Amino acid sequence: MRTQAGVGISHHRNPKVAGREAAAKALTAAGIETPDFVFMFASVGYDQRELLDAVRSTTGRAPLSGCSGEGVIGKDEADESNFSVAVMAIRSDELRFSNAIAAGLKDDPEAVGGAIARQIRPDLGTDSLGLFVFADALTFNFDRFSSGLHGGLALDRSLPLFGGMSADNWAMKRTYQYCDDTIVSDGVACALLAGEAKLAWAVNHGCIPIGTERKVTRSEGNVIYQIDGKPVLDVLKEYLVEDEIDNWNKTVVNLAIGFKTPASLEGYDEYLVRFMPAKDDATGSITIPTEVAEGTSVWMTRRDHDKIADGVNRIAEQIKTKLDGQRPKLIFQFDCAGRGKIVFRDQQKVDLLKTLQQKLGAEVPWVGVYVYGEIGPVGELNCFHNYTAVVLAVY
Repeated sequence: MRTQAGVGISHHRNPKVAGREAAAKALTAAGIETPDFVFMFASVGYDQRELLDAVRSTTGRAPLSGCSGEGVIGKDEADESNFSVAVMAIRSDELRFSNAIAAGLKDDPEAVGGAIARQIRPDLGTDSLGLFVFADALTFNFDRFSSGLHGGLALDRSLPLFGGMSADNWAMKRTYQYCDDTIVSDGVACALLAGEAKLAWAVNHGCIPIGTERKVTRSEGNVIYQIDGKPVLDVLKEYLVEDEIDNWNKTVVNLAIGFKTPASLEGYDEYLVRFMPAKDDATGSITIPTEVAEGTSVWMTRRDHDKIADGVNRIAEQIKTKLDGQRPKLIFQFDCAGRGKIVFRDQQKVDLLKTLQQKLGAEVPWVGVYVYGEIGPVGELNCFHNYTAVVLAVY
């Protein structure tokens, strides 16, 4: 039994040329003419329709899943320009992929989870390994989506979730999710992985707490209105440097909210970190991707260069231990946009990536995307993350 896979990246500014080039490189690297499945990640400088059509036509209209990102990741390359597209082409007689898509996250994320469940349920079996999830970061509520998904699947075991929140190069206006010929915003695209393989993964974030413990005193769902009895936007100003105060994009790049990690996730990190993709000046509130109850303790956190770098080594060692000498068939990397060019110079970023790739297999087909939020299990529990790297090896 065999899996053939290859990754191609293009930076051409013409979407038709870029799509054809990235797809053709992927097919050549895999040594195949027609794939069974395709993953595609792209930045938002392109006309998304023309780009997707070019990839689809070049890959023989094979089933496809993916999303827009702040940048893409390949072998020895982590590009965060506004014009970059990465394609992974796969042909395998031991792995199977099926895809799904649904829109309407802002209105009813639980219903979107249920819609995805209905689409993938016919393909579920005892050999189902995991589900890739690519969602709109600007409207995603992980808790409610997960409730609808798992309620609809009604499984007697946990189905691991992996993936990221689609991005738009810090514009915070519109992101995209892909499934075959369909492009949506405010949606979720998924790919179910099944077959004769195992999964090894690791998760690590790069933030440290600043200041003291605070309390959420007014919240609803995933919207926080008050901390310590004050509008949360006023509280955040206590932690901002001068050029961040009137620049929300700079604020969310550098500052995040931390929650004490529950005992069920022992060994992960002291804090779970949450990105703040949206604010409401009229109410002084912020929106985060997961639910938060009134009375919850929170800490402000900032990215830390050294912690990110150290975490890359820990990810490699954790996955190597699980692999126990076996060579991966594929590797996926979902990395926070807040851990890229705004923290590291290009050469530093590439050096960290090379270190990770060399430790896990320099010749393994490797594709990744910079996103606004990451999904990956901690132990048996599916978790949403921010300012985190999630690396998955299929072996």
